[in-house]
Amino acid sequence: MRTQIFVVFAFIAMAANVFVHGAEPHHAEKGHDHSKAAETAFGRAADPARAQRTIVVEMRDSFEFSPSEITVKAGEIVRFVAVNAGKLMHEMILGTMKDLEDHKEMMKQRPGMHHDEPHMAHVAPGKSGVIVWQFTEPGTFYFGCLVEGHFENGMMGKIRVAGQPVSQGASQHPDHAMPEQHHGSGMRAMFGGYPETRESSGTSWQPDASPHEGIHAMAGEWSTMTHGFSNLIYDRQGGPRGDTKTFSTSMLMLMGQRPLGEGTLGLRGMVSADPLMGKRGYPLLLQTGETANGAPLVDRQHPHDLFMELAASYSRPLSDRSSVFAYVGLPGEPALGPPAFMHRFSGEDNPEAPISHHWLDSTHIAYGVVTLGYVFGDMKIESSAFRGREPNENRYDIETGKLDSASVRLSYNPTGDWALQLSRGRLKSPEESHPDADVNRTTASAIYHRSFAAASWQTSFAWGRNAPSHGDATDAFLLESAVRMAQTHTFFARAERAAKNELFAEGDPLADQTFRAGKLSLGYVYDFPRDGHFKIGVGGLVSRYSLPPQLESSYGNPTSFMLFARVKII
Repeated sequence: MRTQIFVVFAFIAMAANVFVHGAEPHHAEKGHDHSKAAETAFGRAADPARAQRTIVVEMRDSFEFSPSEITVKAGEIVRFVAVNAGKLMHEMILGTMKDLEDHKEMMKQRPGMHHDEPHMAHVAPGKSGVIVWQFTEPGTFYFGCLVEGHFENGMMGKIRVAGQPVSQGASQHPDHAMPEQHHGSGMRAMFGGYPETRESSGTSWQPDASPHEGIHAMAGEWSTMTHGFSNLIYDRQGGPRGDTKTFSTSMLMLMGQRPLGEGTLGLRGMVSADPLMGKRGYPLLLQTGETANGAPLVDRQHPHDLFMELAASYSRPLSDRSSVFAYVGLPGEPALGPPAFMHRFSGEDNPEAPISHHWLDSTHIAYGVVTLGYVFGDMKIESSAFRGREPNENRYDIETGKLDSASVRLSYNPTGDWALQLSRGRLKSPEESHPDADVNRTTASAIYHRSFAAASWQTSFAWGRNAPSHGDATDAFLLESAVRMAQTHTFFARAERAAKNELFAEGDPLADQTFRAGKLSLGYVYDFPRDGHFKIGVGGLVSRYSLPPQLESSYGNPTSFMLFARVKII
């Protein structure tokens, strides 16, 4: 069964690779000398290799774009992927309203005329086109379809550009334009001079090519982002130790940053309504960690706290390629492990927590964190002091205590498609049920992300080892992948193998024994096409397990599944 799980997963990953490659456009992006791109009132063509954000725009036969309103920052290099989801010819053309109206009149006078410019994408049914653009001036601009009769029927959208004007010299080299970045151009990330899409949960990194969903806005000198989701889930875990429950998981995150002195001030807040599901959380076979009603949780996933993150940060550039930063959170996330599972593109659409969670990223809610870091180019070294005890069963309070634990993490993004990390931490008495046991945790992970014409694909591999002060060290492995096509269809998979030694209570003959168990989950989400910042979808997943013979009498040969509906801010 173990071999079958990973063979099946490998087949799915290869099939996803073939599928998304097949979704690429059949024409190459036109070559331009971007360093000499002509300036227009609404910006200039940009180098695709320097794109900081990808926005997929659907064009429909109902004479509408989705989304029809987009907010970007002045200086941000945006890769627009125009997907023709209909049966008619469509096009996406950027410009001012006057530009679009003048172009429409010219098309009326010269019917059948067809020409290509960097700010245009003419797309046949079922195909896609790409525009890579940098908006250099703040203001309101537009995009429209000027195929005969389409613009007249309202096929247009709006682009709001926030921030300060970007100079000619900084336009094509955002990663080397630090003065522009920290003076409000919106090009600077919170902790350093790299694309903001690199930043994930806490101070962790993800691939630069990762999507950065959310509502982006400007309020004075503040650049803000709002993101979140809510899932309504029916959960049925199979076998003798399984259970059934209907519940909801959710998260709302607010982020803001602004220039302050020579650096950047950042604020982050994240809350969840998970405590409403009850102290015992939801059924999840093979899951262990944390307590409820004074007893360890087994075969159940604990709810997240009401306050998941309340943090502030400050970063200051040292040179064009380097910076230092400080991050303080109560609660916050220390520099230990990969990005938390609900913040990884490869795992965010899967509504269940990984059974490897307490080997990899369980410290993403720590009540007291201080992190200092140094960024040089595509590398980052950081160290944290934090409170090692996991949150207690009272999910509504804010806990306090000594910063008795420490960690260090090295992160490296060799290209825009990769994010690598290696981390080590010593956790003081993390489990309430084992107060005398400290844990040395080591993790390593690699995340790969590719964005194609109408699809995004990400795969993550992670390993974690817990070495307690009493007992044997245990390992866990995670491999997960997700592919999203045309913002409508998402397929995801997760394979895990973990050494579990908390599945049986004290007094049971199997108590304290270690069992190497595996799990494979496959799932799908369908998101209904709609305009605006809220995406509504329905989906499901099914899970199978690889269990040693000693567990068969307790677990049987279970199959578990979840059905869910969700709303997501994009």
